[in-house]
Amino acid sequence: MRFFLAACLLIPAATQAQDVDASDILFLKVQELEGEISALRSELEVQAYLIDKLLNENEGSSLPNTQVNEEASIPDNTFRFEGINDSQSIDEVYDQGISALNNKNFVDAKKAFGYLASNFNDDEKIPLSLFWLGEISLLESNLEESEGFFQNLAVNHPGHWRTPLAHKKMGDILMMSDEAEAAKIKYQFVVQTYPSNAASSLALQLLENME
Repeated sequence: MRFFLAACLLIPAATQAQDVDASDILFLKVQELEGEISALRSELEVQAYLIDKLLNENEGSSLPNTQVNEEASIPDNTFRFEGINDSQSIDEVYDQGISALNNKNFVDAKKAFGYLASNFNDDEKIPLSLFWLGEISLLESNLEESEGFFQNLAVNHPGHWRTPLAHKKMGDILMMSDEAEAAKIKYQFVVQTYPSNAASSLALQLLENME
């Protein structure tokens, strides 16, 4: 009987010890996760600083137009930092490109969009960067370079909402290159493939003007 009573008294104590041990483990795990989150936040801040520094250095250097065009044509990962693909950095670089574009600073805009397209992966900002690179090159009358950017967008991002307009722009470039028949085929492709898109209406109007 005494043994039974002693066992009953020991059970709550053992249960309490287990609860204490579990709470201690949970507390240590929380501390460990907080440390990891803090380390990741610091790493992202460092990476964002490196990107901003690199862009500022590029903006401060005077380059001939031919070299600028080579940079804008998206080289094969000339400078890629391992692990840099956070959304904050992508947004910052893209916003710099848009700001330069709005100020008609096409050189800096091409640098930002070209750097973004070469060094990041993003289903929205990379296709948009390619589109703006194509538009800027078109404004500069660099038809071959412009077509390359639009082609890159259409081939590598076929589902993006800017892809129909990229195809139409390629038709425009063919027209500017005095290749009316090829342009007509491209416009017909846009009308047939993207009937509900605004690019289709533009292409259809151009086809009617060609009749």
